[in-house]
Amino acid sequence: MPASIIAALQIGSSPAGKAATLEEILSYEQQIINSGASLVVMPEALLGGYPKGEIFGTRLGYRLPEGREDFTRYFHNAVDVPGAETEALAELSTRTQASLVIGVIERSGSTLYCSSLFIEPGKGVVAKHRKLMPTGTERLIWGQGDGSTLPVVDAKVGRLGSAICWENHMPLLRMAMYGKGVEVWCAPTVDERDIWQCSMRHIAHEGRMFVVGACQFQSSPAQLGIKVKHWDDQRPLINGGSVIVGPLGDVLAGPFKGESGLLTAEINTDDLVGARYDFDPVGHYSRPDIFSLEVDQRAKKNLRYIED
Repeated sequence: MPASIIAALQIGSSPAGKAATLEEILSYEQQIINSGASLVVMPEALLGGYPKGEIFGTRLGYRLPEGREDFTRYFHNAVDVPGAETEALAELSTRTQASLVIGVIERSGSTLYCSSLFIEPGKGVVAKHRKLMPTGTERLIWGQGDGSTLPVVDAKVGRLGSAICWENHMPLLRMAMYGKGVEVWCAPTVDERDIWQCSMRHIAHEGRMFVVGACQFQSSPAQLGIKVKHWDDQRPLINGGSVIVGPLGDVLAGPFKGESGLLTAEINTDDLVGARYDFDPVGHYSRPDIFSLEVDQRAKKNLRYIED
């Protein structure tokens, strides 16, 4: 396979809402074209927002009315899949000829999911992954995905898969995706910490894949014109840290911190063959005589309507 350019677009959700965030994404069109990127990965919850510091009026054992109002506003800022926002992103993908993987808050009925969308030039949304396990108080506002949204997408740069933020720490999820032959692992996140960089390097090294970690960057509450309880007004709310890693754990670009922008690196998936020469986690290093993993990919529904 010829060399390709892959990228992480490090921007943050706008306090003004999803329309303003979408406008900022679209403003990078010419920069994406100029970079020659065939894949652009965008952060977790970029469209719909990651409400860092919010408590949605919840205390153990009861919920306050203002929390329901907060959730209603958050619900209305989420996106439909498909919907107007995904149409605009599909057009961006076609114009730039780049595959897009983007973190969104997806509306489905009255439930919200933290999802990754896979968008292909000329095709639009071809697959999605719903976060299997929201972390901590994320469980108040997001539902859990199931095994039916664990796609691997054949794109120009190679086979794409995604795990969102701390899902990347789930060993069995990683193994399930390694078995599908992921070549470029897309990791939308809001984790800005140094330990996250260790995780990205470890996963690239363990899975013998290229990894793109795309993190939001959001300025300080003072600059954003908002208040976040128990947070320094002058400290960035999310400080970025997007990174691109090679299959031996080598950092190809980043970590990119403290500002918005497009982070790029050149890759060649032929390099994966040599990387797996001495370690193939689902091949010669897997010991199937001792270990096995069963993955249930059926959609879980508690309602079935049967008609004559």
